[in-house]
Order: sequence, then C-alpha cells, then structure tokens
Amino acid sequence: MKLKQQPDDFRVEEQTDAVATDAGEFALYRLDKTGWTTPDALAAIRRRWQVDHRRLSYGGLKDRHAVTSQHFTIFRGPKRNLSHERVEVTYLGQLSDPFTAADIRANRFTVVLRAMSDTAVSHAEAALREVQQAGLPNYFDDQRFGSVMSSVAGVSDPGSLSVPASVRPATESRGPEFVAKEMVFGRFERALWLALAAPYEHDRADAKREKATLCELWGKWPECQAKLPKGHARSLVSYLAAHPTDFKGAVARLRPELQGLYLSAYQSYLWNKMLATWLTTTLGAANLRDVELKLGRVPAPARVPDEHRGAWDALTLPLPSARVKPDPGAPWLPTVEEALKGEGLTLPELRIKGMQQPFFSKGDRPACVRPEGLSSTSAPDELNKGRAKLTLRFDLPKGSYATMLVKRVTL
Repeated sequence: MKLKQQPDDFRVEEQTDAVATDAGEFALYRLDKTGWTTPDALAAIRRRWQVDHRRLSYGGLKDRHAVTSQHFTIFRGPKRNLSHERVEVTYLGQLSDPFTAADIRANRFTVVLRAMSDTAVSHAEAALREVQQAGLPNYFDDQRFGSVMSSVAGVSDPGSLSVPASVRPATESRGPEFVAKEMVFGRFERALWLALAAPYEHDRADAKREKATLCELWGKWPECQAKLPKGHARSLVSYLAAHPTDFKGAVARLRPELQGLYLSAYQSYLWNKMLATWLTTTLGAANLRDVELKLGRVPAPARVPDEHRGAWDALTLPLPSARVKPDPGAPWLPTVEEALKGEGLTLPELRIKGMQQPFFSKGDRPACVRPEGLSSTSAPDELNKGRAKLTLRFDLPKGSYATMLVKRVTL
C-alpha cells in the first residue's frame, strides 16, 4: 500500500463554526497550502505582509505532505488575499476574537490508498465496517513525536554512537528515549544531550556535523563553543562554559517551544500506554487487533462486547500530569497507575522538580472516536498498473489522526 504517493492523495479541510462579519479587530483568513508545514507557511505570510508573530493566531497544524485548508487570524490584518508558492490566502472577513483550536469543529479528510491488491481492498473494507461498529482508538500517532524522540532508542551499544560516558544510560535502553522523561527523573545532563546531540533519522548534513562536535567535545565547553556555528546549541554551550555543571540551568534555557514539544511528546506516549492498558485488560486479546506504530504495537478493538460498550464509548482519560488530582474512586485511576508503573512513575511525580516551567498540560482526551460520514470507493489505480486504489472520506474531531484510521484498516 502506498500513502501520499502524490500530495492530492491526502486532503484535509478544517471545519469551523466561526462566522466572519464586517466587525471586529481580527481579520480571518483561509489558508490553502501544498508542500508546506503550517508554521513555515505562516512565517512566509508574515514576511510578505511584515506582520509580527504576536498578532497571528491559528488553531492547528496541518500536514506538509498533503493538500490542506485551515484558518488563521491577524490582529488588524490586511483585508486582502495573497498568493505565494503553493500558498493561497483568502480574506474572509472580521472576527471579534482571535481564531484558536476551540473554533475548530472537525477536520474533513479525503485519503487515497494506492497500489493495493484486490485482497487488501477487501480486508480494508471489512476493517472499515469494524471501525463503524467498534470505533477507533484515539491514539496520538507518530507525527506527535517526530524529532523530539531520540533515535538512540533501543540501541544496545550506545558507545557505537560516540555517546559521552557521562550521559550514557545506567541500563540498556529497550524503548524510546524522551528528553522530558530524563527531565522528570532529574537527569538533566542526559536530557540536554538528547536534546542537542542525539542522532535523528532525518538529520541534515549540517546537523550531523554539529552533533558530532558536541559528542566529541562534550564537557570541554570552551573548546566546544569555539568549534560550533552560531545558533541555539552554541548559546547553551556558552552558558555551560561559564557554569560547567549547571545542566538544569542549561535545560531551562532551551527554547520554550522545544520544551513544550518535549513534554507533550512524552505525555502523549504515556497517554497511549494508558489507553492500550485499558483495552488489553478490559476487552481481552480475542477482541483486539494490533496496529503498528513507530513506538511499538498498540491494540485496537475489532469488536466490543455489549457489557463493555457503554464504558468504551464514554471513556475519557486524563493527560497524565502531577496537576491531575484524581478522586480515589475514579474508574480510570487503576489504568493510569498501571501504565505509569512501567515507567517507574506515579502521577504526583510527573513534573519537572525544581522548575516552575515548563509543566505538563492538564486536560482530558476521549479514548474512542467514531469517524463521521465514513465512506470508501475502490477503483483501478491509474498510477500503479494492475493495482487498485481505495478512497476514504470521513470527518474526525480536532486532535484525532487520520493516519490512525489508515493504519487500522491496512493491518
């Protein structure tokens, strides 16, 4: 099966109830883009219109490798359109408040799966019927983790990566390694090394050279500072040159947006573990299918027994954080405790000790989602001779991943 063989094979259109009028100080726009990340497209728009980033607001991130449509506002923004290298901005009118995630009702997807055999199409169509009956587990998908998870995860010989002895794990790592996990446990030197120097599969040549310098000269801060190019890493190494052992202070100086990504990635990983634990212990293996994620397999329901259907449909799990103060009788509490136990943690320990910021988000996430308007159409694949394509159309709530549905139906 081929996904996103061409950009038009993955389309997403943001649905909103926000209604533009002639009044209000926030100009509302629709952003249609292809081949751009949302932040990069908005940065290009800001440059063209010379707009400070603090005046701009949007609700969500849309895939780079897709044809996407979404909304954003600019405080006292220009009342005009813009075209720029596969980016189209359409002025829609005015709002009294900035556009945020709260204004997104759903995302509408059209996804084309290509190079499929007839048998694979039949299996996918059967799996779609299962999803309509049993629902889709609302896992965070691989995009949530991206480059904020070190690719040294699972490497049995960290020495082969030129990892300095002072930041090698005490025991062999058998799972993904997260910067935020090291921060939670107070291992700030290792957290900093993972953030600055750990290899990532999509590193470009300049990043690889910078990381090689960091690994070679880790702890020799003045020498390392002299060899690094100007940038965020060198600014942190400069701090360490003056404060050689204050790794907590260096971690605190990581860019705020990076700190937020590190914490949300680890929190999302833990939430996925919580959901997997509930499904395994409640529904049992006979009612589950395995879905393959980069961080490992997770269970998805193929069927839900009648006695568990109500609990499954209503299940909401908290984003794990020390800020969660559960009632001792909360039905989800045993699930949360069991999932965190595998990490050597409890809810009250899920914070960065000695630092007021950053902190883990507080909130709840539905465990089960049901794609609205789910339909499928099969046809010969014009791009892959002798194969078939399957076109899926559906709506998902904001924050849910269309790629989870794709993985669920193409096991």
